[in-house]
Amino acid sequence: MTSSDDRPILLEARAVVVHYGRIKALHGVSLVVHEGELVTLLGSNGAGKTTMMRAISGLRRLTSGS
Repeated sequence: MTSSDDRPILLEARAVVVHYGRIKALHGVSLVVHEGELVTLLGSNGAGKTTMMRAISGLRRLTSGS
């Protein structure tokens, strides 16, 4: 992921994939948060918002990605 932003990156998630058994809950989600940014995850029920937060915080193991 490239960015022309000179602010430090505080959080970067790349191509995050998470499964619950055979169900793929996240399909290659990427996210970059720079210093000073405010970020919101929006989506309908079952879209993967909570799964993404669990993956970021280490509460849910990634199938792949970083």
